[in-house]
Amino acid sequence: MPIPAPILDPPFNIVRLSHVEYTVTDLAASKAFYVDTLGLHPSHEDDDSLYLRAMEERGHHCVILRQASQGRAHVLGFKVWSEDDLDLAETFFAGKGLPTQWVERPFMGRTLRTRDPWGIPLEFYASMERLPSIHQRYKLYSGVKPLRIDHFNMFSANVDAAVEFYGEMGFRVTEYTEDEETGRVWAAWMHRKGGVHDVAFTNGRGPRLHHAAFWVPTPLNIIDLLDLMATTGYVANIERGPGRHGISNAFFLYVLDPDGHRIEIYCSDYQTVDPDLEPIKWDLKDPQRQTLWGAPAPKSWFEEGTLFEGVEPVDSVLKAQPIIAP
Repeated sequence: MPIPAPILDPPFNIVRLSHVEYTVTDLAASKAFYVDTLGLHPSHEDDDSLYLRAMEERGHHCVILRQASQGRAHVLGFKVWSEDDLDLAETFFAGKGLPTQWVERPFMGRTLRTRDPWGIPLEFYASMERLPSIHQRYKLYSGVKPLRIDHFNMFSANVDAAVEFYGEMGFRVTEYTEDEETGRVWAAWMHRKGGVHDVAFTNGRGPRLHHAAFWVPTPLNIIDLLDLMATTGYVANIERGPGRHGISNAFFLYVLDPDGHRIEIYCSDYQTVDPDLEPIKWDLKDPQRQTLWGAPAPKSWFEEGTLFEGVEPVDSVLKAQPIIAP
């Protein structure tokens, strides 16, 4: 199926992705991983929750960790341009027959909770508590020195349909992988903020969260994190990398938190702000699309993901398989 034309005047204005909330089974173990190892900065902590931000972020949080009996993805959050856009978003989702609810969220203004047609829980807000800048407080930097949350990648049972729906919200495709035999899209990368992606969809049993990603200054930060993880009890949590993607040109590393939530550490993609930027097409049979160079992805990277709370995934409609890099 052809990639839909971008909608440059969407029904409401999403600025960027904002935050993810995970449930975790051991909050102390998760804090040791996200704070002491990755280097995210705590902005609030209580008996059953931990709020974190990356080093250049002024908003209160980009990750929420909440104690629970199972590790799940609770919600994916997005910032919109204005309070009016929240009302327009409610109209958009209600018009699609999808549930909408105004919810109270700590450290955030008026917040709209909804979901996409496949059940991925989403929330939208216009204002979040602002915190003093710590970007140049270099003594606070640790771990991989994460600067900001960068994107979400989701397993999707129907990538073409996901691209069409998120395209209606103004997300624009930057790169995609097509199965030449069927003409269907196997994976797609879509943005609002002017990078390669805020959201991506990968063919597979879904919906499930494949990973959340954080931007770091340089590839050397990733090497530092590998040394740290290998010598502090986390060597088994290193799943894939380092390497470079063909798609996005990113220098990457994938690691797993104590509950198996996958985190990508990421740098070196490119600017995509031009409204007439043409999407880059990759053939599913091109092994360099997901590994320009580096070790091949393990089987777990293609099959395992985090369940969304209360959502039962289904098998994908497209059965094509990529060629794995040798």
